[in-house]
Amino acid sequence: MIEERDNELIFTFPEIHPEARLCISFQKTLRIPDDGNDYPLPPGLGRFPLKHVDDYQDNLPEAWIKRGGVMLPIYQSEAMWINFESTWIREHRTEYPFVIKIAAGKICAVTGRPWSDVISREPQNYMVIPDQPWLDGYCIEQGVVRQFVAMPLGEGYTAEGQITGAEDIGGLQIQVYPMKRKAFEKYWPEQEDMQGRFVAFVEAAPTAYCLSAPDMGLAPGGRMHQEIYEDEYELFDWDLSTSSRCFVHLANSEMWTAITGSKPPTVPPTARQYSEYGLPWFDHYSDSAALSGSAVLAGLKSVTGMGREKRDNPLPENETAIPEKIIRIQGKKRPNQVREWE
Repeated sequence: MIEERDNELIFTFPEIHPEARLCISFQKTLRIPDDGNDYPLPPGLGRFPLKHVDDYQDNLPEAWIKRGGVMLPIYQSEAMWINFESTWIREHRTEYPFVIKIAAGKICAVTGRPWSDVISREPQNYMVIPDQPWLDGYCIEQGVVRQFVAMPLGEGYTAEGQITGAEDIGGLQIQVYPMKRKAFEKYWPEQEDMQGRFVAFVEAAPTAYCLSAPDMGLAPGGRMHQEIYEDEYELFDWDLSTSSRCFVHLANSEMWTAITGSKPPTVPPTARQYSEYGLPWFDHYSDSAALSGSAVLAGLKSVTGMGREKRDNPLPENETAIPEKIIRIQGKKRPNQVREWE
């Protein structure tokens, strides 16, 4: 079952385990400069608001109504990242594991291949939660992604447009599979309780972005340090007969106001402004093996690169930033793993 509460998508699988619950939110963030440099992880600046497509059918395109799901507002050239939060099960001292597949338009964000309902290990076309706490962009090489940046459909900037030659889907597709309960209890037998964790977000000042055509897709932006981790479990540990799938539509600010009657959130500061304020960036590290990245996605032109070909300037305020305050975040350890001295 899929629900939307407090601007989160909540996937639950009570038939597998009473606490098999995955929350997904879409985070506003800095758009890192698309200047060829590799940047640390930018912060989360609060969730994008979500609305049910079914609540606004009189004001929506027919294709949106057919796909259902939810929608969120985003400005042209604004960036986003996707946060994954699985339920902490205290008697097992872990969060419930899931496989998650994400496609931007109809292109897998991990492999660059067309969307498929099939789980693949060669190449791996999914992520494992909670090992993967978030996703900021397209996996282009080991340890590097190109940031998700919203661009209008029909101009050729999106990964969907560059790979398929057509931009008729846009948005995001998300499919979630739970781990089998038997496998979960094998890896994490019941233990005594331990303390949980929390997440904090940074408030930011507004700035100005361009408006776009109604439908939006995600294009590859600047380069960022982020690893997509290999699945260290057996394929048969996952319940591939049980899944939930949701479409997330991206609406520009004008369309959002016309559809819902409400104003979209303000947009974040530039990366350069953020760094000048002395606010933190982040570096996530883990002992898990990382995927090597997709040659298909590595061959995409970034928004700035495509703009040069078009003799256009699609990214306002693209000045290089110098992150000075970087906070390191320890990734989730495997069962029985002892952290090494650094």
